[in-house]
Amino acid sequence: MSQMLLPEGVSIRHPDKVFIGGAWVSPSTDKTFTLVNPNTEQPAGRVAAAVEADMDRAVEAARNAFDEGSWAATPPAERAKVLYRLADALKKREDEIAKAWTAQVGMLSPAAPLIVAGGAASVQHMAAVTESYEFEKPAETTVADTAIVVREPVGVVAAIAPWNAPYTIMLNKVVAALASGCTVIMKPSPETPLEAYIIAEAAEDIGLPPGVVNLVCGDRAASDHLVCNHGVDKVSFTGSTVAGKRIASVCGERIARCTLELGGKSAAIVRDDFSTEEAAKLLTSTITIFSGQVCAMLSRAIVPRRRHDELADAIAGEMKKVKIGYSDAPDTQLGPLAMARQRDRVEGYIEKGKETADLITGGQRPSHLNRGYFIEPTLFANVDNASVIAQEEIFGPVLSLIPCDDEEDAIRIANESNYGLNGSVLTHDHEAAYRIARRMRSGGVAQNGMRADFALPFGGFKQSGIGREGGAEGLAAYLETKTILLDGRPPHVAN
Repeated sequence: MSQMLLPEGVSIRHPDKVFIGGAWVSPSTDKTFTLVNPNTEQPAGRVAAAVEADMDRAVEAARNAFDEGSWAATPPAERAKVLYRLADALKKREDEIAKAWTAQVGMLSPAAPLIVAGGAASVQHMAAVTESYEFEKPAETTVADTAIVVREPVGVVAAIAPWNAPYTIMLNKVVAALASGCTVIMKPSPETPLEAYIIAEAAEDIGLPPGVVNLVCGDRAASDHLVCNHGVDKVSFTGSTVAGKRIASVCGERIARCTLELGGKSAAIVRDDFSTEEAAKLLTSTITIFSGQVCAMLSRAIVPRRRHDELADAIAGEMKKVKIGYSDAPDTQLGPLAMARQRDRVEGYIEKGKETADLITGGQRPSHLNRGYFIEPTLFANVDNASVIAQEEIFGPVLSLIPCDDEEDAIRIANESNYGLNGSVLTHDHEAAYRIARRMRSGGVAQNGMRADFALPFGGFKQSGIGREGGAEGLAAYLETKTILLDGRPPHVAN
């Protein structure tokens, strides 16, 4: 193993190298990224920093593997077998992956293994989808004897993942690309590269052909260079809407494909049949998940005007009970924000919120912690839905309480947003939950909480993204559709 700093319990074979063309090779420069533990503000690891030349090398390797290699032509059933082997290889390293997540960005250590365990299951699910997916089927036609609609891999994929859920998000991109027959270049966030290293090592261990999976961790300039490379057929990006707009413009210029899973400002509509106590507990426990750093976070609570004040008091009471502490403490309910710039961002929004709304509780750094990027759970009441804190993604444990007049008004407020990623209806009336969900302009809506099943399509309306990830729809996003018209039926095509 190369001698570079790594978190305790995490073993990376070549942190000082990049993975290109099936080999761990030295990057073009000696630059590195230092990983910082947000609990201690101390270095937690160090990995190689790829630059523009390394991005080009990775694209060339992926291009050669796709154009000249065997992976794209491998039968889907065989690709599915490879995915099952990948799931087995990753399952053996779940403890390392969980520890890496906690060390890099402060995910609570009791919760991390539970979430990480879903990764192998998602790989297995995509393998099953691959086995049953119709990559080729006959179709009716009046202009030829035989029509066949086939779905072929889009080509070379740049998979760009964010820092908040680096394993799950990157893995979902990689397995969809592999299932389709694409080759892929992993570009993780510089703050959380270790999970991608483990995925690359697993790909190497199971014997994937050289160049099918590549890994280069670069900064914003290097990442932009990767997106601009004409050898990339598709970009799959999860991250901010600002970065997504840049990627969309670059892909649009050369008509490259892209899937974008971007920001959110998701609404939770509270109905009258949902008690104040239930709502307070649910909204508080939700906004503190990973310190609010979740794109699908329910950060706007839309509540009946006549119940607004009692709900504000109840939520404030629950927030004051939240145990704030270090990520490795078993009783911690709210850990640190991921990095100093993220805490600065959240504090900036809190100051803006004070100008237009009532700060009920929180908004400060906890006094009992003299290190780490911590912020108290924060509640703003009497929030105007047109205000900055109601319209812009804060990405922290900050909840806006917005009064509404009735159900129609609640739906209107929920939809008055540039985002449309997620939503929830807090009610015990299933029919009402369905009725309201159908009218909310978002890619997902759940009854009574923030929920997501990544075996199902996940993505957003409006500026929350383009396309879907997960399930058969997620696989389809990595495929091109081709129509073949023939004068006769080939023997292998069923009637």
